[in-house]
Amino acid sequence: MNTQNPHVARFAGVRGALVMLCALGLALPALAQAAGSARAQLDAFASGLQSVSVHFSQVSVDANGNAGRSASGTLQLAAPRLFRWQVDKPYHQLIVADGTRVWVYDPDLQQVTVRAQNSAEAHSPLNVLTDLKLLDRQFKVSEDGAHDGQAWLKLRPDNDHAEFKYAELGFADNQLQTMVFEDLLGDRTTIRFSDWRRNAKLPTDTFRFTPPPGADVIGDAPTAEAYPLKN
Repeated sequence: MNTQNPHVARFAGVRGALVMLCALGLALPALAQAAGSARAQLDAFASGLQSVSVHFSQVSVDANGNAGRSASGTLQLAAPRLFRWQVDKPYHQLIVADGTRVWVYDPDLQQVTVRAQNSAEAHSPLNVLTDLKLLDRQFKVSEDGAHDGQAWLKLRPDNDHAEFKYAELGFADNQLQTMVFEDLLGDRTTIRFSDWRRNAKLPTDTFRFTPPPGADVIGDAPTAEAYPLKN
């Protein structure tokens, strides 16, 4: 039985999403022959990419091997630093990076935290999808073989700002299927992606957020129009 405190589970989910922010079946021989290397698939996937919208599901395991709660929702990402991570199940939660600040909204607790968007987020492995120039500039990149029907690329941060040890990107059919990363505490998170929409026309309010009325705010929030979590 999973007796993990739900608030602890939500914190772990936030940390995982922020790490990622700062931190989105062929037979193996056929995959290697037909689809090429993971780096080649990343290049093909990211070519001309300015924005994406995708569904995700994730599960985390801590350093002691204890499984955390799973979660699922949607991710939107746009060049150069815009990010929206919305958890829909089994709870609601929203993280928005608007290019200046990072907002974390927990509607059940009616609580918002906000902080400056700093250089740590610039070193997210997901940012390479919309800016391939960051790949070799910010990471040590190596091919990591093929397994589970995917070709894998391993990214190790080449700086002191990242909040994760490494990230593994799994590709099949020139699409990112899976991302696995281990944070500095030894927690390992696996995120699976589906229903990619490349260069989707995202609503203008996708990357805007201010606290809804009545929410407790921790941090320095500017005055702006509110865009609360949508069910």
